[in-house]
Amino acid sequence: MKIKTSELSGVFGPTSKLPEETMPELAFAGRSNVGKSSLINSLLNRKNLARTSSSPGKTVTINFYNVNEEFFLVDLPGYGYAKASLAERAKWGKMIEKYLSTREVLRAVVLLVDIRHAPTKDDVMMYHWILENGLTPIVVATKLDKIKRSQKDKQLKQVRETLNADVDKEVAKAIKIVPYSSETKQGRDELLHILAELII
Repeated sequence: MKIKTSELSGVFGPTSKLPEETMPELAFAGRSNVGKSSLINSLLNRKNLARTSSSPGKTVTINFYNVNEEFFLVDLPGYGYAKASLAERAKWGKMIEKYLSTREVLRAVVLLVDIRHAPTKDDVMMYHWILENGLTPIVVATKLDKIKRSQKDKQLKQVRETLNADVDKEVAKAIKIVPYSSETKQGRDELLHILAELII
């Protein structure tokens, strides 16, 4: 897939009505400091399309990006930010759940985890929630440039085992874990290829 055009087409908060379903949607989910905005910018070959912040937990809306006039990349609020109040976290959780459970054009959820660490309880919960709702998660292990090359296989194994991705062997075959660096764009071609197959 070649990214020809990409633009922010809508921002929706907790009280907003989501847009009409007109094109396939691919949602991106992950905890607050996993590098989601950086990955989206890297994937779409744009520097500042998705806003990055040194303070986690800033994305509290669902952002729709129109890509190639072919599909929407949907950036969901980051979850698991410890300094957010319980009320704020509950609000984000409801937004994410409402979106994921109601969008008929949703083709897949890209779940971002930090390759340097085992997935958190929130990551594991999101992974299984995606499966339980009949979707196939695409797991992207971000911040690949932050580890040594010799550590990659060990860290990817830790991600797969923590998510319990091998329990169901048939499901496990379909679960892709893509190591990714927003800095070097390693993993970009592989991820774009996977996404292209989902929107055909």
